[in-house]
Amino acid sequence: MKLSEIIENAGVVRVVGTPDREIVSITADSRKVVPGSLFIAVKGFASDGHAYIASALEKGAAAILFDNPEALSGERVAETAEPATWVQVGNSRHALGIAADNFFGHPSSKLTLVGITGTNGKTTTVTLLYHLFMGLGYNCGLLSTIANYVGEKRTETENTTADPITMGALMAEMVEAGCEYCFMEVSSIGVEQERIAGLRFRAGIFSNLTHDHLDYHKTFAEYLRCKKLFFDNLPADAFAITNTDDKNGSVMVQNTRANVVTYSCRNLADHTARILEESFEGMLLRIDGQEAWTRLIGRHNAYNILAIYTTAVCLGADPTETLVAISRLASAPGRLETLRGPRDLSVVIDYAHTPDALENVLGTLREIAPEKQLVCLFGCGGDRDRTKRPEMAAIAEKMADRLVITSDNCRTEDPVAIIEEIKTGLTVKGLAKSVCITDRREAIRTAILTAADGATILLAGKGHETYQVIGHEKLHFDEKEIVTETFNLIR
Repeated sequence: MKLSEIIENAGVVRVVGTPDREIVSITADSRKVVPGSLFIAVKGFASDGHAYIASALEKGAAAILFDNPEALSGERVAETAEPATWVQVGNSRHALGIAADNFFGHPSSKLTLVGITGTNGKTTTVTLLYHLFMGLGYNCGLLSTIANYVGEKRTETENTTADPITMGALMAEMVEAGCEYCFMEVSSIGVEQERIAGLRFRAGIFSNLTHDHLDYHKTFAEYLRCKKLFFDNLPADAFAITNTDDKNGSVMVQNTRANVVTYSCRNLADHTARILEESFEGMLLRIDGQEAWTRLIGRHNAYNILAIYTTAVCLGADPTETLVAISRLASAPGRLETLRGPRDLSVVIDYAHTPDALENVLGTLREIAPEKQLVCLFGCGGDRDRTKRPEMAAIAEKMADRLVITSDNCRTEDPVAIIEEIKTGLTVKGLAKSVCITDRREAIRTAILTAADGATILLAGKGHETYQVIGHEKLHFDEKEIVTETFNLIR
């Protein structure tokens, strides 16, 4: 493809060199440059791509797109800067999204693209939407924290919202495979870093907004602003689907051009749901006056189910057929995933790693088995938002009978120091019913082996993850394997 076609509408300030040269690939990673590539220099959170322009040129980059000429290794762009073509833009991050969309042939406009943003429920909701529409007979794509799918083909994922080039390539593959829909998670960081620039959404969903990612955004107001920006930029023919039970639900859509559709489990809205019955096996819901069974449990999952139902109806699906298809859905991996063991023990694995998510899960487990002992095992990730650590401890103390405080992905932080920060949220009574075990494997074994008969044991924080990040290493760590091994010890 010609460079001039790739940089169209990318906010070009000036071009030095030949704009009509052929480009074989685009990348923002200098390590992936091949002869004929367009290298896009983007200033990131940890490093500045402008520092790698020389490396890209050495590898044969045909063109360089940048927004900061002062960062070019101390050299200004010269009018004779051949053989590469130099493209200066106003904003490299934004231009990266536009260039990726152009390079891959505008794939998002050839799909019905649905994005969801919010603190909790993103992965579950997009995964449920993917399986719902596949169940309704459509070929679909999925971009999520757990995995990406092109039809039935699975690929691994690294970020909640992938980089624009990865997304563009995957969506182009979806179009080629005959997919009609694509469902994707949209993170606040992805919005702020303009990873979704150039994408055309048919619908955006807001789940909820609670404490998270303040290590990146610094303030809750900035976190909210980035979430809201997603809805501000939706086109007029799209749907802005919002949870009005969240106090920020109306804020998210107050400046959107899209058609606003509301859902609620407590108040009047365009679409409503109520929980009629609940057990470890599932819930009976009343959705818009019709009863529907789901294998998912928990009030937060009632919201997730209502969100996917609302989305499906907005996109033209038959309500009754949608409810029938919903009854066949299972939850996303690592979301309230229950393993039954000897002594009538129930071990629940969940990704809850924010105060609100932990409170929701513990509340659900307490409602389902109010007379049983409730054990909460949790930790907090290192190199991440530290302010939520004592908050999560206070919630666990209030709602659980026994606490096992342990490591999560400690990364480069001292796990003992993280646990000490967690403990600052406990009262004397909370400390008395807590045990601290740094080794998460031993913590899980202890939680199970010392639990009362019939207890419910929540393993919070890891969910679908089958690894633990210690230092800079990603080590194998599968909680389901550890639970099964421990059950075998007491059978």
